[in-house]
This record gives sequence, C-alpha cells and structure tokens, in this order.
Amino acid sequence: MKKILSLLGTITLIGTSTTSLVACNTSQYSEEQLKKQKEKYKIDTKDGILEWIAPQEKPFNQIDNKWYFVVWKTNNWNITKFKNNTLINRWHPSIEIENKNEDENYKLNLEWIRGHGTIVIRSYSVISDWPAPRFKTIYRWNLDTNMPNLIVGKDGIIKVN
Repeated sequence: MKKILSLLGTITLIGTSTTSLVACNTSQYSEEQLKKQKEKYKIDTKDGILEWIAPQEKPFNQIDNKWYFVVWKTNNWNITKFKNNTLINRWHPSIEIENKNEDENYKLNLEWIRGHGTIVIRSYSVISDWPAPRFKTIYRWNLDTNMPNLIVGKDGIIKVN
C-alpha cells in the first residue's frame, strides 16, 4: 500500500511540475531573432531611429531618462509618450502615464509587480474589464533632442508627422 501511495504521489508531483512549466512557457526571442525583429520594426525618422521594444525586454526596471511611445487601444488607437525618469518599487508601486476619459475611464500605468521584481506597463478600464484596452507596441527614442512628432492611424499604424 505504501508503494502504491508513494508511486501516486510521484506521478502527481511530476504531472504538476510539467503543467506548471508548460503554463509558464512564454515565447522569447533568441539574440539573433531579437536583432532581426528590432531591425524589422524600427521606425526611421529624419533625426534618428525609434527602437522597437520586445516584450521580453525590461526597460522600465531602471531609470534611463529615455522617452517611450506606447501604442494602445481604448475605443480608438492612441499613442502615449512618457519619460522613464521615476523610480518605481514596492514603496512607490505605480505611476499613471495616461488617463483617457472616453465612454469609459481608461488608464495606462507603469507598475511594479510584486514577487516578480519587474516593472510593466498596464492598461485597464476603471469602469469595467471589457472592452479592455490593449497594446500594440512600445518604442524608445534613444536621443536627447529632436523627438519625432508621431501620430497613430485608425489601424494602429504609427506615422511620423
């Protein structure tokens, strides 16, 4: 009986571990793939390049004083620009980047995620969870001057104005 219970416990433990690993499997670009994706999605302007930020990168974990452009959707596509110059940690866990007062009150926040030690951008509707705003992309401007004037079309495509 002890052997059967021990065997069942081992099978359960292995099954749980495998399920957890599969559930946590997020797609990450290899160094080579990331380089290709950055080249593919960058936006050339007359004054410089807007660098595409991959989901696996964690640019907000430290202050870099760079400007970021977030393309996200509420009722319409929006482009929000903010400077990454505020320390966010467990004592100061969130800053509001944008507040869109449309039919629903949509917010875009930079938030510290407890237990993960990382900082992410989150968007949500204060009134309801649906229709939830969603992200299209994030870009970083690596220069200190001549920031481009960007607009976003109805399809979510960024254009240099």
